[in-house]
Amino acid sequence: MKVHLSRWVCLEAGTNLNRLAEESAQAANSGAELVVFPESFLHGYTQTVEPRRARAVFREASGSHPGTTFVFGTFTEDRRNRLTVWRAGREIARYDKVHLFGPNDEAALWDPGDRYSAVTIGPLTIGLLTCNDVRFPEQARELRLKARCDLLVLPAWWPWRRDDVWRTLLAARAIENGVWVIGCCIAASEMRGERFAGAGNYVFDPHGAPVRTEDDRGYELDLACVRPPIVDPLETYREVGDVQIFAAT
Repeated sequence: MKVHLSRWVCLEAGTNLNRLAEESAQAANSGAELVVFPESFLHGYTQTVEPRRARAVFREASGSHPGTTFVFGTFTEDRRNRLTVWRAGREIARYDKVHLFGPNDEAALWDPGDRYSAVTIGPLTIGLLTCNDVRFPEQARELRLKARCDLLVLPAWWPWRRDDVWRTLLAARAIENGVWVIGCCIAASEMRGERFAGAGNYVFDPHGAPVRTEDDRGYELDLACVRPPIVDPLETYREVGDVQIFAAT
């Protein structure tokens, strides 16, 4: 499976919309079956993009390349930080970020989502998460156990200075759930008043081994040739609802 992860530099909103169409076409024409853009890549925290205008660009870009699935990062809609998945000119899935990031005061911009989401494309089931969600292992575990996800996709706006944390958490979600994990982070923001250096793009296989690439954009996932995980949560997970607390006397 060929995957394209954008190394997106966020500029002014109007410029971003034009560049989105260009990069979508380049990625699809290179043979990518899955194309992922990062969190808030059209507007960051300080700009706005009219949702209908963004959706029109999503529709046109995906409609021009019907064999490619596009994860258009996130954008602001209905006071939600919304991830949207498109194929052949129509939205096939959406996910509203559940775990908002307090230090960036995201609750002032968005309301949290109230459910987890996954999408099935052919034989593959993809779990959808966003940035800070990676800190909450129960979300990835629910997607693995209940939706039987094979792959988790996480667009992000994560700082370069904490790239080690981002990379470690992505690998941990892969190892503990025995799934492929894709992290697509904003490369940088050069918007006025919002300069930002983002973390890296990463892909980990179900054992937590990194998938290497020459350009941090094009990845090839050998989905059929990875040996089964040593511990498969689908086979060995046990539901326990009680916590026993002992008090010393």
